[in-house]
Amino acid sequence: MTRTAIVSALHDELASVLALMPDEHKQTVGGRDFWVGHLHGQDVVAVLSGIGKVAAATTATLLIERFRVKRIVFTGVAGGLGVGVNVGDVVLARSFLQHDMDASPIFPRHEVPGYARSRFDADSLLTDALELACERMLHALPAQLDVATVNAFGLQAPRLHQGLLVSGDRFVSTTAESQTLQRELPDALAVEMEGAAFAQVCHDFGVPLAVVRTVSDRADDAAHVDFPRFLREVASRYSGAIVAAMMA
Repeated sequence: MTRTAIVSALHDELASVLALMPDEHKQTVGGRDFWVGHLHGQDVVAVLSGIGKVAAATTATLLIERFRVKRIVFTGVAGGLGVGVNVGDVVLARSFLQHDMDASPIFPRHEVPGYARSRFDADSLLTDALELACERMLHALPAQLDVATVNAFGLQAPRLHQGLLVSGDRFVSTTAESQTLQRELPDALAVEMEGAAFAQVCHDFGVPLAVVRTVSDRADDAAHVDFPRFLREVASRYSGAIVAAMMA
């Protein structure tokens, strides 16, 4: 049976997945708790990645080497960068880049030394399956959110976007930083802190990866919204619904 890893960076996101696993049991490796069990009858390992690229790379390597997963699905939140990528929208990664990678002048900016590339691709087949799950979720779930939540975060017509996801070891939360990224990487849809690290490790081991992110803010001066509430009432429900739809 193919074992799938379900990964989130934050506990509230993973909690919605653990609630779908009736028989999970915890194993602690490398200071991380891994929940091994089944979801809709499929063999699953769920884990928190940790925040940032180093923590993410360690978690990805443990999943592959210790838990022998054959595919990885990452779900979480991100800051929107692209035009029209708004709070409550969903970004499905087709490629990844580390926006803070800079080994110049030895290597071009953003290029990962030793790889002759700056971008790593998501697995197309796994991402296509996740796309269908996202579409089903966006069709059904937003209508089930209460009016207060919809009004608080302006969740009128959430959309699915697909393309470049950029990662770095900094929480981007000022308009100046956001505009700099938009100028340097005009095709970037959203920014977060783990996806590109997972992509590099999965490339090294030949393990399929798909990443989906719910947009919690626009990564600018207005990014300091009621994040715990958004995570609890929106992002967590999105994550659980997407994973459930994909694994069904």
